[in-house]
Amino acid sequence: MADKQKFAFDKTNFILLAIGMAVVILGFILMSGPGSSPTHFEPSIFSARRIKVAPMVSLAGFLFMIYAIVRKPKTTESK
Repeated sequence: MADKQKFAFDKTNFILLAIGMAVVILGFILMSGPGSSPTHFEPSIFSARRIKVAPMVSLAGFLFMIYAIVRKPKTTESK
């Protein structure tokens, strides 16, 4: 039989990357909302959700993605 090709990532790494990307996307969705215009001021642009919670959620997602990239796949030495 042919040797199994060695990849830098295993299935778990890709799953963790997908979870991290979903968390980042959730953070950006939390940041979205109506904006102000020159004639109308929208006070919700300063809500805690948009300026505190959403950036922290996005940061957590990016850090989780870094972990998913750095994580070393388990190696099984089978002969």
